[in-house]
Amino acid sequence: MSSSADVSLDNESLAGLVMELSSQLHVERARRVALEEALVAAGVLTHEAIEAAGNNPAVRQRIQALVQDSIDKLLLVLTEDRDPRVPLRKQPLTPPFKPS
Repeated sequence: MSSSADVSLDNESLAGLVMELSSQLHVERARRVALEEALVAAGVLTHEAIEAAGNNPAVRQRIQALVQDSIDKLLLVLTEDRDPRVPLRKQPLTPPFKPS
């Protein structure tokens, strides 16, 4: 994972994020298994062919790129400021004012 970001979430937000991602994972897994079984039942593919496709280096490289893209998008959402009035820069453009 090449992305790094300063992410700070409260426990409630983090728990909500974990539950949402878990729910999405469950739905995606169920759909994938259903699709694989439909392809096998229709005689289009065998379980072995599906397994072999998953071990293909080109397929694995594409999957890794998709995973990285998903992580990048997730980190972008996690690090965005919720208040649009916040400045885009965290550091000041000039040194802080010091009265003499």
